Amino acid sequence: MNDRFHYGQLMHKAMRGLMAEVLQSVADDGLPGEHHFFITFDTHHPGVDIAPYLKERYPDEMTIVIQHWFADLTVLADRFSITLNFSDSPEILVVPFDSIKTFVDPSVEFGLRFDAQEDGEGDEDIVLEPVDKDEEIAEDEPAKAPGGDVVSLDTFRKH
Repeated sequence: MNDRFHYGQLMHKAMRGLMAEVLQSVADDGLPGEHHFFITFDTHHPGVDIAPYLKERYPDEMTIVIQHWFADLTVLADRFSITLNFSDSPEILVVPFDSIKTFVDPSVEFGLRFDAQEDGEGDEDIVLEPVDKDEEIAEDEPAKAPGGDVVSLDTFRKH
């Protein structure tokens, strides 16, 4: 038995579950209202499956936008797959939830950022931060969740 709760891991699991639930709702019913997502993920992560030319173009991380055109969104327990259009070429992407670095819905100023811990204990910081919905994100630039009041789990950890 462990001698402590790993709150970072528990939050990590809960927030990944939140993303899965939201994406499943979109798969079932489409995007409601003005909702749309910017999802940044690690292209090196095991299980990420993207076209070779996309991997070459985005060797470390990639941001996708789920908004106007997408198809075949399928959500599984540990990943989702989606068909997106890249320069008039539909491509299937497979994205494990553990590869996701940021999940942002600027329409409601909601954002999650998953930062790996350096302490080797396996916990991760989950940062909830407001999003400036007026900020423009260029199509070819990786989306970064805009700054704001950030609450880090480190604030509550004993050192």
